[in-house]
Amino acid sequence: MAAALDYLPEEMRKRYHLCAWAEAVSQMHFPDSFESLQKAHRRLAFDEFFFFLLQLHSLREHREQETHSFHIRAKGAADALIHSLPYSLTGAQKKVWADLQRELQGEKVMVRLIQGDVGSGKTILAVLALLTVAENGYQGALMAPTEVLAAQHYESICALLEKSGLPYKPLLLTGSMTAKQKREAYARMESGEASIIIGTHALIQEKAQYHALALVITDEQHRFGVRQRENLAQKGNTPHTIVMSATPIPRTLAVILYGDLDISVLNEMPANRLPIKNCVVGPS
Repeated sequence: MAAALDYLPEEMRKRYHLCAWAEAVSQMHFPDSFESLQKAHRRLAFDEFFFFLLQLHSLREHREQETHSFHIRAKGAADALIHSLPYSLTGAQKKVWADLQRELQGEKVMVRLIQGDVGSGKTILAVLALLTVAENGYQGALMAPTEVLAAQHYESICALLEKSGLPYKPLLLTGSMTAKQKREAYARMESGEASIIIGTHALIQEKAQYHALALVITDEQHRFGVRQRENLAQKGNTPHTIVMSATPIPRTLAVILYGDLDISVLNEMPANRLPIKNCVVGPS
């Protein structure tokens, strides 16, 4: 009876030293011993991870078949910005940028995680991707988890574009803006006048409508629910997605957490970058 009810093949159960499903359920409720309880717990825990990974595999398989309707080509804006920088991109940045360029210009929808420590240069890659989308007549949105971080991104990106002489004026949208400021921002977004939009959760509010959203970037993905990332993506016609995170994630765990994403790692710090210091400050 137990074997008939089990959805895992006997060969797999033997390989991973798992008891039968019916036995696991029975022993979880009425264990014969502490050892049998542990075996039951191990089998049920295995099942949870197994089905989670199967679902991720299914998601990834579906995504890899997903196409988009954007026609994106490199027209020089990104190169102009790179040449205006007072520093050279690191080898890791160049490799990730080559991946982003290839996928932005490809037929399939890009969904990529960029993981790197604070100061490793994730933001400049995001700006290059946003520029590439903007110069092709589409829109790109960068969503940050806090208003402070959104404002920092906005100011640094504005400064970069101004210094390089590129004719793009980013738009900032946050929840604390006045009703009038929000109306003006919504109008610029919906008309397509704003091609680079930076903000917080305000970007996924019902009133936030986009003209041609082709790229969605979320900063510190773990601070958002998966549904929030999807909500922003649904504002466009299957847009490309980039997820940025400074949280160190071991490769194995990254595959589990972000199994539906392609993963890029920035493991090289730019030259002359000041070391990052973490401090604990007491209330006094």
